[in-house]
Amino acid sequence: MYNTILVPHAGTEGGDEALKHALFAAKASSSKIILLHVVEEIQHPPSFALSSSERERLFADIRNANEEIRKEMIPEMEKRVKTCKENGIQASLEIVIGSAAEEILKTIEKQPVNLVVMSKRRKLKGLKSLLTLGSVSRKIVENTSCPVLLVGVEND
Repeated sequence: MYNTILVPHAGTEGGDEALKHALFAAKASSSKIILLHVVEEIQHPPSFALSSSERERLFADIRNANEEIRKEMIPEMEKRVKTCKENGIQASLEIVIGSAAEEILKTIEKQPVNLVVMSKRRKLKGLKSLLTLGSVSRKIVENTSCPVLLVGVEND
């Protein structure tokens, strides 16, 4: 039923729980998993009072910091890819810099994703939980046509 399962993973306990669910679904349907980690881009502060050379240096420092964070996450996320492979599941890893919701939606558009399995942060119960999804979860659910499985975790 599912050929490709996307697992957006923030390196958290919730992401690990979502990955467990994705592994279960992947085993049942011989799917592959795309593990996606999005480094939330450090926003540029107001820089109107800076000279152009100071502004460029500041922006370069921010780009370098974002890239350093991305590189630091590679070994962490590769551990999760290894877990997939140890379970007999083909898996690939993408680590990008940007807005989490936008990057997840881009991946869904460019890959043949049949299912998204991701953690949700809100801990409310019942109807209130649907109305108060986190902004990333809400954007994914509202802007994609593929099924989305939201996994809650008590301590995330």
